[in-house]
Amino acid sequence: MAKAKDNPNYKVVAENRRARYDYAIEDDIECGIQLMGSEVKSLRTGQSNISESYAAVEDGELWLVNSYIAPYEQAMFGHEDRRKRKLLVSKKQLSDLWNATRRKGMTLVPLVLYFNHRGMAKVKIGIAKGKKVHDKRETEAQRDWNRQKQRLMKDHG
Repeated sequence: MAKAKDNPNYKVVAENRRARYDYAIEDDIECGIQLMGSEVKSLRTGQSNISESYAAVEDGELWLVNSYIAPYEQAMFGHEDRRKRKLLVSKKQLSDLWNATRRKGMTLVPLVLYFNHRGMAKVKIGIAKGKKVHDKRETEAQRDWNRQKQRLMKDHG
């Protein structure tokens, strides 16, 4: 992964930081995303948000719903900022995602929107199960304990 960070094309555009708090992520999958030209330009300037969005399998296709990409001012033909965007995955991955959502009751949560080392826009989708309130408290307590442990190790080390 260190190699990707050194690459000038690799750039994280939007991150859904709350997803790991609200959901127990069991697996993740990298998807391509079908964009218009003005959307790519807007993403390159870093004007997007995926925190309220989700992915859904509809009519045999995977869609990213309610993601925000700001309109690009210089574009001749603009785009709708909250339109449904098609995600590109293989047929096998699509059937696995369909099984996870329909049969196992999982949720598809976008984790990161980024440009990969080749400069292509990608979305990392997490296959997740929603956490209950007590699970969230437990996660928070574990995080606090780890932080406290690090402080103690730093002070005595």
